[in-house]
Amino acid sequence: MNCLILAAGQGSRLRELSPSKPLTPVAGIPLIEHVVTAAAAAGARNVLVVTGHEADRLEAFLATLPDRLGIALSWTRTADWTRPNGFSLLSGADRLDGDFLLTMADHLFDPEIARRLLRAAPKDTGLLLAVDRDLASPLLDMDDATKVETGAGGAIVRIGKTLAAFDAIDTGLFRVTPALADALRDDIAAGGGGSLSEGVQRLADQGRAHVVDVTGCRWLDVDDPRSLALAEQLYG
Repeated sequence: MNCLILAAGQGSRLRELSPSKPLTPVAGIPLIEHVVTAAAAAGARNVLVVTGHEADRLEAFLATLPDRLGIALSWTRTADWTRPNGFSLLSGADRLDGDFLLTMADHLFDPEIARRLLRAAPKDTGLLLAVDRDLASPLLDMDDATKVETGAGGAIVRIGKTLAAFDAIDTGLFRVTPALADALRDDIAAGGGGSLSEGVQRLADQGRAHVVDVTGCRWLDVDDPRSLALAEQLYG
């Protein structure tokens, strides 16, 4: 299956430590390489990376990965890297056919998470989101985490960082169909902000967004100095 990795953002919470979040080393290996390696281990055979901030440096590094990792990898540069992450998705989604894995350049994850998404029974759905129901995990930054309220049959009811009622956390890994890009375009045309969560919510409102429970699998959003230190402990 194809895999799309969003790596365009500025990563402002890590700027004092690293000018490029995707190239930030964890145990001596750039974050983006950890992500590509995990995607390949899960079964991705073609990886597309959306670049933006510090694109020249990142693309030069990406060019070294196909031969070293034995995976087909390419990139596309978005002009909208200062805008919400849904714009980055739109820059890459149209270059991929059918369903694809979607993840972020700053999310370290156990390949089993992606495998569970790939093994999930097909649904009449626009996307499947891997969620963690361990709300007490010490790896979580609950102030910044994207929360998810789920309903019957694993349907996503609501998603967002500021939810008061929720029972799961968004891990940043999805199996998506072209319907997500369509939902994002509709959201932007209607005056929405164009964030990935807004596109997911639009599909959820149509009953076309569901979760896959990956509680117990390790993952970490490396977004600030605290989480980077945790990543060093886990991967060092």
